[in-house]
Amino acid sequence: MKKLSLVLFFLLSSISVICQTDKNIITDIFIVKYSEKLEQPKYIFYKIDCPNGKVSRSGLSFKLYDGVHTSDDEDYVNNIWDKGHLAPAATFSCDREMVKKTFTYINCVLQHQSLNRGVWKELEEFERNLAKIYDDVTVSVECHFSRQSQILPTGATVPDGFTKIISYDDMQLCFYFPNEDTKGTDWIDYRLYD
Repeated sequence: MKKLSLVLFFLLSSISVICQTDKNIITDIFIVKYSEKLEQPKYIFYKIDCPNGKVSRSGLSFKLYDGVHTSDDEDYVNNIWDKGHLAPAATFSCDREMVKKTFTYINCVLQHQSLNRGVWKELEEFERNLAKIYDDVTVSVECHFSRQSQILPTGATVPDGFTKIISYDDMQLCFYFPNEDTKGTDWIDYRLYD
Protein backbone atom coordinates (compact mmCIF):
# COMPACT_ATOMS: atom_id res chain seq x y z
CA MET A 1 0.00 0.00 0.00
CA LYS A 2 2.88 2.35 0.78
CA LYS A 3 4.35 1.64 -2.67
CA LEU A 4 1.05 2.49 -4.35
CA SER A 5 0.75 5.70 -2.33
CA LEU A 6 4.32 6.64 -3.24
CA VAL A 7 3.71 5.93 -6.95
CA LEU A 8 0.49 7.97 -6.88
CA PHE A 9 2.28 10.82 -5.13
CA PHE A 10 5.02 10.97 -7.80
CA LEU A 11 2.50 10.56 -10.62
CA LEU A 12 0.35 13.42 -9.33
CA SER A 13 3.44 15.56 -8.72
CA SER A 14 4.55 14.97 -12.31
CA ILE A 15 1.12 15.83 -13.67
CA SER A 16 1.10 18.97 -11.55
CA VAL A 17 4.47 20.08 -12.95
CA ILE A 18 3.35 19.34 -16.53
CA CYS A 19 0.11 21.28 -16.09
CA GLN A 20 1.98 24.27 -14.71
CA THR A 21 3.54 24.86 -18.12
CA ASP A 22 0.14 25.86 -19.58
CA LYS A 23 -0.93 29.45 -19.08
CA ASN A 24 -4.41 30.80 -19.68
CA ILE A 25 -4.09 34.37 -20.88
CA ILE A 26 -6.93 36.80 -21.48
CA THR A 27 -6.09 39.82 -23.60
CA ASP A 28 -8.56 42.44 -24.75
CA ILE A 29 -8.76 40.85 -28.23
CA PHE A 30 -8.32 37.10 -27.66
CA ILE A 31 -8.10 34.33 -25.06
CA VAL A 32 -5.24 31.85 -25.37
CA LYS A 33 -4.06 28.70 -23.64
CA TYR A 34 -0.29 28.70 -24.08
CA SER A 35 2.11 25.81 -23.44
CA GLU A 36 5.51 26.96 -22.27
CA LYS A 37 6.75 23.38 -22.63
CA LEU A 38 5.75 23.22 -26.31
CA GLU A 39 6.52 26.91 -26.86
CA GLN A 40 3.26 27.08 -28.77
CA PRO A 41 -0.37 28.03 -28.22
CA LYS A 42 -2.72 25.10 -27.66
CA TYR A 43 -5.98 26.99 -28.07
CA ILE A 44 -7.21 30.46 -28.94
CA PHE A 45 -10.63 32.13 -29.03
CA TYR A 46 -11.58 35.47 -30.56
CA LYS A 47 -14.58 37.46 -31.73
CA ILE A 48 -14.56 39.28 -35.05
CA ASP A 49 -15.37 42.89 -34.26
CA CYS A 50 -13.56 44.57 -37.14
CA PRO A 51 -14.31 42.80 -40.46
CA ASN A 52 -13.70 45.93 -42.54
CA GLY A 53 -10.40 47.08 -41.02
CA LYS A 54 -7.74 48.38 -43.36
CA VAL A 55 -4.90 49.47 -41.05
CA SER A 56 -1.50 48.41 -42.36
CA ARG A 57 0.63 45.88 -40.52
CA SER A 58 3.83 47.08 -42.17
CA GLY A 59 6.79 47.51 -39.87
CA LEU A 60 5.34 45.26 -37.16
CA SER A 61 7.21 42.22 -35.88
CA PHE A 62 6.38 39.58 -33.29
CA LYS A 63 7.28 40.39 -29.70
CA LEU A 64 7.80 38.26 -26.63
CA TYR A 65 5.03 38.27 -24.03
CA ASP A 66 6.03 39.22 -20.48
CA GLY A 67 6.00 36.35 -18.02
CA VAL A 68 5.56 33.59 -20.61
CA HIS A 69 8.29 31.37 -22.10
CA THR A 70 7.39 31.35 -25.82
CA SER A 71 8.89 30.55 -29.17
CA ASP A 72 11.00 33.30 -30.71
CA ASP A 73 12.50 34.43 -34.02
CA GLU A 74 15.07 31.60 -34.06
CA ASP A 75 12.31 28.96 -34.33
CA TYR A 76 11.25 30.33 -37.72
CA VAL A 77 14.63 30.74 -39.45
CA ASN A 78 15.60 28.71 -42.55
CA ASN A 79 12.67 26.31 -42.49
CA ILE A 80 9.16 25.84 -43.92
CA TRP A 81 7.40 27.19 -40.82
CA ASP A 82 5.71 30.60 -40.97
CA LYS A 83 4.87 32.73 -37.98
CA GLY A 84 1.17 31.99 -38.31
CA HIS A 85 -1.24 34.31 -36.53
CA LEU A 86 -4.01 32.33 -34.84
CA ALA A 87 -5.99 35.53 -34.19
CA PRO A 88 -5.40 37.16 -37.59
CA ALA A 89 -3.86 40.61 -37.88
CA ALA A 90 -6.34 41.49 -40.65
CA THR A 91 -9.26 40.69 -38.34
CA PHE A 92 -8.01 43.26 -35.82
CA SER A 93 -6.92 46.00 -38.22
CA CYS A 94 -9.40 48.60 -36.91
CA ASP A 95 -6.55 50.72 -35.62
CA ARG A 96 -2.77 50.45 -35.38
CA GLU A 97 -2.77 49.63 -31.66
CA MET A 98 -5.22 46.76 -32.10
CA VAL A 99 -3.36 45.15 -35.01
CA LYS A 100 -0.12 45.54 -33.06
CA LYS A 101 -1.62 43.40 -30.24
CA THR A 102 -1.79 40.41 -32.61
CA PHE A 103 2.00 40.47 -33.06
CA THR A 104 2.89 38.55 -29.94
CA TYR A 105 4.36 35.07 -29.70
CA ILE A 106 1.41 33.89 -27.60
CA ASN A 107 -0.61 34.34 -30.82
CA CYS A 108 2.04 32.85 -33.10
CA VAL A 109 2.19 29.24 -34.24
CA LEU A 110 4.64 27.19 -36.32
CA GLN A 111 2.47 26.80 -39.42
CA HIS A 112 3.49 25.33 -42.77
CA GLN A 113 4.07 28.25 -45.12
CA SER A 114 1.76 26.78 -47.79
CA LEU A 115 -1.09 26.38 -45.30
CA ASN A 116 -0.59 29.84 -43.74
CA ARG A 117 -0.36 31.69 -47.04
CA GLY A 118 -3.04 29.64 -48.79
CA VAL A 119 -6.20 27.96 -47.53
CA TRP A 120 -5.80 29.22 -43.94
CA LYS A 121 -5.60 32.83 -45.15
CA GLU A 122 -8.60 32.28 -47.43
CA LEU A 123 -10.67 30.90 -44.54
CA GLU A 124 -9.74 33.93 -42.42
CA GLU A 125 -11.11 36.14 -45.20
CA PHE A 126 -14.31 34.04 -45.24
CA GLU A 127 -14.65 34.58 -41.45
CA ARG A 128 -14.43 38.35 -41.92
CA ASN A 129 -17.02 38.21 -44.72
CA LEU A 130 -19.38 36.31 -42.40
CA ALA A 131 -18.91 39.06 -39.80
CA LYS A 132 -20.08 41.62 -42.36
CA ILE A 133 -23.42 39.76 -42.46
CA TYR A 134 -23.79 38.40 -38.91
CA ASP A 135 -23.31 40.36 -35.69
CA ASP A 136 -21.73 37.71 -33.52
CA VAL A 137 -19.01 35.70 -35.28
CA THR A 138 -16.57 33.90 -32.98
CA VAL A 139 -13.66 31.63 -33.81
CA SER A 140 -11.78 29.03 -31.82
CA VAL A 141 -8.65 27.21 -32.92
CA GLU A 142 -7.20 24.14 -31.26
CA CYS A 143 -3.62 23.19 -32.08
CA HIS A 144 -3.02 19.45 -32.06
CA PHE A 145 0.16 17.84 -30.72
CA SER A 146 1.15 14.19 -30.34
CA ARG A 147 4.14 12.11 -29.32
CA GLN A 148 5.18 12.22 -32.98
CA SER A 149 5.11 16.04 -33.19
CA GLN A 150 8.35 17.45 -34.54
CA ILE A 151 10.51 19.28 -32.01
CA LEU A 152 12.81 21.82 -33.63
CA PRO A 153 16.49 22.03 -32.61
CA THR A 154 15.58 25.42 -31.09
CA GLY A 155 13.10 23.73 -28.71
CA ALA A 156 9.67 24.66 -30.10
CA THR A 157 7.22 21.89 -31.01
CA VAL A 158 5.48 21.92 -34.39
CA PRO A 159 1.71 21.29 -34.24
CA ASP A 160 0.42 18.28 -36.21
CA GLY A 161 -2.67 20.18 -37.29
CA PHE A 162 -5.43 22.61 -36.37
CA THR A 163 -9.15 22.42 -35.70
CA LYS A 164 -10.96 25.68 -36.39
CA ILE A 165 -14.58 26.27 -35.39
CA ILE A 166 -16.42 29.34 -36.69
CA SER A 167 -19.66 30.08 -34.83
CA TYR A 168 -22.38 32.47 -36.00
CA ASP A 169 -26.19 32.77 -35.90
CA ASP A 170 -26.66 29.41 -34.06
CA MET A 171 -24.49 27.74 -36.70
CA GLN A 172 -21.03 26.20 -36.56
CA LEU A 173 -18.54 25.41 -39.26
CA CYS A 174 -15.79 23.01 -38.24
CA PHE A 175 -12.53 22.40 -40.12
CA TYR A 176 -9.40 20.32 -39.63
CA PHE A 177 -6.16 21.32 -41.35
CA PRO A 178 -3.05 19.11 -41.24
CA ASN A 179 0.07 21.24 -40.77
CA GLU A 180 1.50 20.45 -44.18
CA ASP A 181 1.69 21.63 -47.78
CA THR A 182 -1.88 22.35 -48.90
CA LYS A 183 -1.19 23.71 -52.39
CA GLY A 184 -3.86 22.77 -54.93
CA THR A 185 -6.63 22.48 -52.33
CA ASP A 186 -9.50 24.72 -51.24
CA TRP A 187 -10.37 25.64 -47.66
CA ILE A 188 -13.80 24.01 -47.98
CA ASP A 189 -12.03 20.66 -48.59
CA TYR A 190 -11.11 20.66 -44.88
CA ARG A 191 -14.64 20.99 -43.51
CA LEU A 192 -15.42 18.16 -41.10
CA TYR A 193 -19.22 17.98 -41.26
CA ASP A 194 -22.29 19.66 -42.74
